[in-house]
Amino acid sequence: MFDVSAAAGQALTIFVMAVALGMDAFSLGIGIGLKGVRLYDILKLSSLIGVFHVLMPLGGMYTGQYVSELLGGIATSAAGALLLLLGGHMVYSSLRGEAVDSINHRTLWGMLVFAFSVSIDSFSVGVSLGMFSAHIWLTVLLFGLFGGLMSVLGLMLGRKASRSLGGYGEALGGVILFGFGLLFLI
Repeated sequence: MFDVSAAAGQALTIFVMAVALGMDAFSLGIGIGLKGVRLYDILKLSSLIGVFHVLMPLGGMYTGQYVSELLGGIATSAAGALLLLLGGHMVYSSLRGEAVDSINHRTLWGMLVFAFSVSIDSFSVGVSLGMFSAHIWLTVLLFGLFGGLMSVLGLMLGRKASRSLGGYGEALGGVILFGFGLLFLI
């Protein structure tokens, strides 16, 4: 019975983290969407973001497993601190108002840079989850699904919304990751 509830708790945690990381793609997608984006570009960009949200945490989880073997008992504290820093940085960036206006999302290079920039946080979270030996495939599939889905929603909403919505999504994602970092340290 304990194994079932522990597995459910881990799945819920991964689900919430996937949504939190998707918030970054959502908020930046709003910014790109406000510049005007075609539906075909939304499909291409969101697919690429989904792929990056699979590859980045996968690489992070393998790195985290290796670091966990090296650090042993302090891995949990290191992972919690990493989530605190990452969440704090996301909140700080959203309050500071970093813009993505210089990226031309219609070029291959621009799409790669954009997808990488919104997926880099998932590498760091992947490192943390790798230290906890989280279920790898569940994690990367949920991260990829929500990264792609949230970017579609952000790009579509950005076509219709005002600029004030963008920063709040990233800030909310940062607060969630910060909260998980606190939970890991307690």
